[in-house]
Parts: sequence; structure tokens; C-alpha cells
Amino acid sequence: MKGGTVRVESKQGPYDVTVGRGALDRLPDLLGEASRVAVIHPASLGALARRVEAMVDRPVTLIPVPDAEAAKTPQVLTGCWNALAAAGFTRNDLVVGVGGGTTTDLAGFVAASWLRGIGYLSVPTSVLGMVDAAVGGKTGINLEAGKNLVGAFYEPRAVLCDLTLLASLDASEVASGLAEVIKCGFIADPEILKLATADLADCRDVASDRFAELVLRAVSVKARVVAADFTESTSVGDQVGREALNYGHTLGHAIEKHAGFTWRHGQAISVGMAWMARVSRDLLGLDGDTVELHDHLLGGLGLPLSYPAPFEELRPIMSLDKKARGASLRLIGMREIGRPTVLSEPPEPVLAAAFGELADR
Repeated sequence: MKGGTVRVESKQGPYDVTVGRGALDRLPDLLGEASRVAVIHPASLGALARRVEAMVDRPVTLIPVPDAEAAKTPQVLTGCWNALAAAGFTRNDLVVGVGGGTTTDLAGFVAASWLRGIGYLSVPTSVLGMVDAAVGGKTGINLEAGKNLVGAFYEPRAVLCDLTLLASLDASEVASGLAEVIKCGFIADPEILKLATADLADCRDVASDRFAELVLRAVSVKARVVAADFTESTSVGDQVGREALNYGHTLGHAIEKHAGFTWRHGQAISVGMAWMARVSRDLLGLDGDTVELHDHLLGGLGLPLSYPAPFEELRPIMSLDKKARGASLRLIGMREIGRPTVLSEPPEPVLAAAFGELADR
């Protein structure tokens, strides 16, 4: 399998996610009636931004932003707004986000908030951006208090996942994105776990057909989940909607914040998933083989399974998680593969003990 197209049936309007080599070539056909196009991109991807500019037959405003999480700040957001204002952007114009997940998060929120919403195209350039941030309509920025605390649900016009753009990524960046792929396997698609188990080295090869199938399957999982619960509001007990995508994320986001965003997202949620597997074993009866499968796959991809800090330092940060309800901690656990469930107010000693088990590895 070398790629394909996934249709996302969003309440804001359906759109396609194209996965494959050369997907970027579709961009000129997606500009619609836009009079102007803004390309928001990391400064390090200036050459790619200029390549996109050359594909567009109308005025283009290039808006470089910092790399990684440094892009997702109120100050950078304001700078993007000011650039659109200076260029005279109106309601029929278009924002194109080119970059990793942090860039597409920011660019999507710029589009959602400018004149209460203008057109948006997403061109993710990282594995994480393709399988997670660019699909599903979650956009936003970080505050000092925590990650993704300000944002909007806003869908793109299309997502172009051109696998050739991944060729220059280092191994740790690829592994970080694959953490989200493995998550999709545990919560919804066991075939992902079978593909990964069969050849972990081939999974990490962005030119392989196995890698292309993993990306396509992960996008398909997210598309199905998002279509059923766009605003993450339907979960009750074992009937889990979009919140299932947050498996491993409550601790993962706390680790990112604690580390000053020096840890990659996939590294942090890898620890979060290993932790939640153990919490699920102790509170939901998840079998030990599945716990070990977490360790085998995540560790085998080169991802961490522990974090060097006391749980007591992470626990208060977890309470700021956007999934919390009032003062109650709300986690996504798992009874078995493909059966996520909501854990509200889990016993604190169990949470601490599970984290301690990781530290003892």
C-alpha cells in the first residue's frame, strides 16, 4: 500500500486527507476563489514555503514562525494576525499551514479566528502532524499554565500528507510520530499493532509501503472518531467518543509542560501510554500481555517508557488537563485492545504506584 485518500465526514463539512508520495501536487486545485494566500511555516522550512508559493497563481504572503512549541504562543499568534491585516486578507482568502503539528495547530487557529473564520489548507511535514495534529479540527496555542488551553474546533478544506516531505526527518522525530500511530492501534485498529509487531524496523522507514499503510490507517481511525464526536462531548463510561484519542495524553501533556517542551510529544505520550496500561491493568483488568505489548512496541520504536521526575511534581500539572471536569481528574483507560473507557477520579495511590513501576524499569 502506497497511500490513499480518507474522507473525513465532519459536521463543519466533509474534506479529504490525501496520503501518498506527491500529494502536495494537488494544492493548486484546492485554492478555490481565494484572492490571497498566506503560507504560515517554520523559518527552517523557508525553501518548502517558497516551493508552495511558486505553485500558487495569486498573491502570497509568507509568514515565518518559530520551530516547535515556540510557535504556539499568544505573541506569535498576534504576529500572524498583524501580517494578515497588513496584507489586506478578507473572508474569501486562504491560510496554508506548512510544517509539523505545532505549525498546523497555530495556522488552523489563525484561520479560525481571522474575521471569525477563513479557508484553511494543511500541509503537515512531520509524522505526528500527518496522523494527529492536521486531522480532526483541533487548533490552538499554549499558555504558560499548560498546553492547548486556548483554541477552536476548526476543520481544514483539505489535508495533503506528502510522504516525500518526511525524507529528511531524523529517527527520533519519526518515532515520535509513530507513538500516535501505535495509540490508534490500541484504541481502535489492532491491525496497526500486527503490522508494527511484524517488522519494527520497516515501520520506521518512511519510504516503505508498511509505513504508508500505518499512516493511512491512523488517519482513518482519527477520521472515524472525529466524525462521530467532533467536539469531544459524547463520552460516558465505556461509550467513549473522541476522548479515546487522548489515551496516554493526560500524563504526556504534563511531562511536556514539566520538561519545558524539550521532550517531543510522542516521547511524552509514550510514557503516558505505558503508565495508562498499568493503571488500566490495576483498575480495569487489562491483561498483562497487552501491558507488555505496549512496552515492546513503544520501546522497540526507540521511545521512552519512563520520565525522570517524581510523580508528585507531575500530578498537579495533570489537573490542568483540558479533559478534566471541575476538580476531577479524568483519564482514558482500556479494558482490552479496542475498548477504551473513561476513568473519573481514579484512586491516587494506584496512579502513583503505576508511575513508580515505570521508574523501576
